[in-house]
Amino acid sequence: MKKMLMATTAAALLATSAMAASHSKEVKLGILIGFTGPIESLTSAMAQGAELAMKEVTDSGALLDGAKVTPMRADTGCIDNGLSTSNGERLIADGVAGIIGGDCSGVTGAILQNVAIPNGMVMISPSATSPGLSTVEDNGLFFRTAPSDAREGQVMAEILMERGIKSIALTYTNNDYGKGLADAIESSYKAAGGEVTIVAAHEDGKADYSAEMGALASAGGDILVVAGYLDQGGLGIINAALDTGAFETFGLPGGMIGDSLPANVGDALNGSFGQIAGSGGKGADAIKEMSAAAGFDGTSPYAPESYDAAALFMLAMQAADSTDPAVYGGKILDVANAPGEKIYPGELAKALELIKAGQDIDYVGASAVELIGPGESAGTYRMIEVKDNKNETVGFK
Repeated sequence: MKKMLMATTAAALLATSAMAASHSKEVKLGILIGFTGPIESLTSAMAQGAELAMKEVTDSGALLDGAKVTPMRADTGCIDNGLSTSNGERLIADGVAGIIGGDCSGVTGAILQNVAIPNGMVMISPSATSPGLSTVEDNGLFFRTAPSDAREGQVMAEILMERGIKSIALTYTNNDYGKGLADAIESSYKAAGGEVTIVAAHEDGKADYSAEMGALASAGGDILVVAGYLDQGGLGIINAALDTGAFETFGLPGGMIGDSLPANVGDALNGSFGQIAGSGGKGADAIKEMSAAAGFDGTSPYAPESYDAAALFMLAMQAADSTDPAVYGGKILDVANAPGEKIYPGELAKALELIKAGQDIDYVGASAVELIGPGESAGTYRMIEVKDNKNETVGFK
């Protein structure tokens, strides 16, 4: 009987503690992305996008009767599983209620398996796109506002065929992201009638890519598709191709899209093309205007998706009336999808009030959010062509 009473008392204390925590006046959200590493040129805007949503909600005073949302940044290095896991554990120890991240697919899987699942923590990634993440056993804890590379492979194949590209050489960064994307591009392009002359891996962080370029050049192809990272291996591969004259035009999937690539390569990149997750319309216009006022470029790759990831956390917490991941996690799909009043960037206060009043919302956000299947974005893509040393949007798919 004594043990039973003690257990009952302990359970009551835990419940009281959880209730107090769920209505805390401070809500901490982790931003766990690659501030160093092969996509570091993108992550400042990504973090600022997430923090813009947090500030909007804090300023509104509408979340859980006036809660303040505090961002907590931590680095993944993009490809460093050890760093990602240790920093994820640190965020848990520091009391975060959710994690925006990871960024690159391999580290995202590592954080999910080693940190999020053991601790019952919800993650929403704005940029991890590996198809393998669609089927991972995540206990309902993992979501993403960027679409799977399975979809990007189909989109890239369509673009290549529309441009009359009959054959490609394909190289990929040797990790989960690169391999999954390369497989999707290869299978989709072949199915559309294109020829893939070679599929070859490359490592990030090398000083010399002449050996890789020798094999790619020997295989040939109308263009070289580089499924890599714009600040490391992908950049090195392109420079090696241009130095040897092996290829003049490049296909650029999402990990290669960013201002730093044309800036580093120069005029020789003009005419190359590709795609990245993104959308047009009211939400995109709103985030562009809001971010400009805040002093950063909210149209930068994955910055809109980062704003949306942060927004989904806070809207789900309001819907659950709790910051407990075990409680609000089940509300993320509800606030992200129809039915309900459509919500765009700058309207988070309105959304919080509607939820509090018991009304449904359909969060569209900055990136046309629509979560399907295993909690991932259905996905639209922004088609890019490099013109005058800049990435220009030439359409959407």
